[in-house]
Amino acid sequence: MLSSRNMCEQVLVALRRVTRAIDLHSRQLVQTHGLTGPQALLLKELLRGEETSVGELAQRVSLSQATVTDILNRLEKRGLIARQRSSLDKRRVLVRYTEKAAQLLESSPPLLQERFAARFDALQDWEQTLLLSSLQRIAAMMDATDLDAAPMLASGPVAAPAEAVRQMANSVPATVERQESPPPDEAGEADAP
Repeated sequence: MLSSRNMCEQVLVALRRVTRAIDLHSRQLVQTHGLTGPQALLLKELLRGEETSVGELAQRVSLSQATVTDILNRLEKRGLIARQRSSLDKRRVLVRYTEKAAQLLESSPPLLQERFAARFDALQDWEQTLLLSSLQRIAAMMDATDLDAAPMLASGPVAAPAEAVRQMANSVPATVERQESPPPDEAGEADAP
């Protein structure tokens, strides 16, 4: 039987593994596709449906409208989304993905939370409840219950580093129109989720 100290160390090791898995997946996504987790999340959400407003998109992904607007600005500079005024209500600006985004996401790996959700859904109800209550307790023990968070497993900045974007743009198939994008302003960019 493990002592209380050893048990605590094992919990901390498990937490560290989770944070490392999130970091590694986030870095891989940036290196292979020039996208951060939040950027990929928004593009995947746009691919699921029709044109939508920024506010509706923010609600669907559980991020603030300001964060979504910032991410969309960066995606628009790269030609991955387009905005246009609604024909029914000129006050509404609708967002849609571009063909370039669809082709980029065709080859992107599933987001970490998508893999997690599939495995979580396969658990029995009691196991899901046990995991949820344990993680909520850990969040409380770390004074993290009041932190704003979206149901997303990603780390790092909202925008991919300029070099990763350039490398990805250079590896995009010839069928996708290449656009040079200016390096993102990385000052003060922390993930809101």
